[in-house]
Amino acid sequence: MEHVLGIGGYFMRSSDPVALSAWYRECLGLDADDNGVWRQEAGPTVFATFEADTDYFGDRDRQTMLNFRVRDLDAMLAQLRARGADVADETQDMEGVGRFGWVTDPEGHRIELWQPA
Repeated sequence: MEHVLGIGGYFMRSSDPVALSAWYRECLGLDADDNGVWRQEAGPTVFATFEADTDYFGDRDRQTMLNFRVRDLDAMLAQLRARGADVADETQDMEGVGRFGWVTDPEGHRIELWQPA
């Protein structure tokens, strides 16, 4: 059986694609090129489904949520707060999995930040 090799892209609609791309570059350091290609570091990727009525993605109108691996969750959250980003106050620790924090981008997409254990 053929199988997928990895995530080839993540695409989202935006009312201002240039500004939203700039936010991801300036606040999260996502340095995609002019074609949107981003060379990420190797590491685990989680693919999970959730119940339709979950609040985990923030706004219930959102069907998906991005999760980015980070090296230092506290430093990333501090960096985002310093830039005025909408950062959730709480973090979550999951034994054997890692630590989690959340930020919402300027267009309302909730992003999960994961510092693997």
